[in-house]
Amino acid sequence: MTKLLIIADDFTGSLDTGVHFAARGVSTRVFSESSCDVSSAVGNVQVIVVNSDSRHMSPRDAYDTVHRLAAMAKEQGIPFLYKKTDSALRGNIGSELAAAMDAYGADRLVFVPAFPRMGRITRNGVQYIDGVPVAESVFGKDPFEPVCRSSVEEILRMTTDKTVRLHRTGEPAAEGEGVHLYDCEDDRDLERIASALEEKTLSVSAGCAAFASALAERLGLGAEPESGGELQIKGPLLVLCGSRNPVTLRQMETAEKAGFPHIRLTREQKTDWNAAKEENLRQAGEWIRLAEEKKLCIVDVNDPSPMELGRERVAAQLGLAGKALLDKGTRFTLLCTGGDTLLGVMRSAGVTEITPVGELFPGVVLTEMLYKGNTYSVISKSGGFGEPDLFCRMIGGARK
Repeated sequence: MTKLLIIADDFTGSLDTGVHFAARGVSTRVFSESSCDVSSAVGNVQVIVVNSDSRHMSPRDAYDTVHRLAAMAKEQGIPFLYKKTDSALRGNIGSELAAAMDAYGADRLVFVPAFPRMGRITRNGVQYIDGVPVAESVFGKDPFEPVCRSSVEEILRMTTDKTVRLHRTGEPAAEGEGVHLYDCEDDRDLERIASALEEKTLSVSAGCAAFASALAERLGLGAEPESGGELQIKGPLLVLCGSRNPVTLRQMETAEKAGFPHIRLTREQKTDWNAAKEENLRQAGEWIRLAEEKKLCIVDVNDPSPMELGRERVAAQLGLAGKALLDKGTRFTLLCTGGDTLLGVMRSAGVTEITPVGELFPGVVLTEMLYKGNTYSVISKSGGFGEPDLFCRMIGGARK
């Protein structure tokens, strides 16, 4: 029986959340497109995760997309719905929470946007990133979609008129309709909030991957994951970087200073990969050779800047580069930074499903992708996640 549908507004968010259930032994399928026939999986797995790809839509289109997916789940008899949101509060959060509530006929929704392990907490209704209010953090300076407010309630009110009720740490849950926003500063808060929820508030909930994981046992979805196992990175690591987040830029800089090759795509490669397809295919083979020789090779879109070229166009061309690498048939692990990057690769390869395996590091998800009869190891990472030496640490081979 399918018990839970998770809707995320980008692809890395889908994997970040789905992996927590897969690690508990819960059968989980992740769909990369909202247009996929998700209903075909109902009844075959316990958890279905769908990327609505709605972060960059208009509020109205985001509402319609999420409402359609949620209404399908309701019609199919899926008892629980989780709306996964960005921990930096990017996207159309208010309209998407409203869509989830409206589709399920819910008069209230529990919302916990914190991800304490990643330094994202909510205190007195304000979202903090590593101790800095989100609007003053790197996400407030994002070149594509800066977060201009730090108050979660103000962000919600930009795209919904639902009542917002703030629950500060330690306060009992209040009754009433609307979005119930919870302060949360550590994992103990997550567990406390999840365990205190009444049955009638469990049908529709929202937040980051962390709160979804805290809800898993309460929803009857698997026991705590076993510790001590190893996740193996197969072969050399080839990084496709489509993120401009300063966190990822530092990770690439650290790896380059450590002696690992860092390839910067030309403007032509980022605007029309197929214009010089044969030469680009030759270069893709060289990137694989460098990865095999050095254990790590980075292919990056950040020089010259992709901003003027358009986010979607750059992601599509980077996706073609990723497909070219896969077409070589060589065994390596592909790491994609940014949800648009992995989505671009899968669209170019004609793949719509991927299987989460486990977390290598918090927010760094190992998956398996079937392409042309071969299973490839693919790692997804949000642009804002990870320590500066993350890439270097990953090529140690295994992570407990």
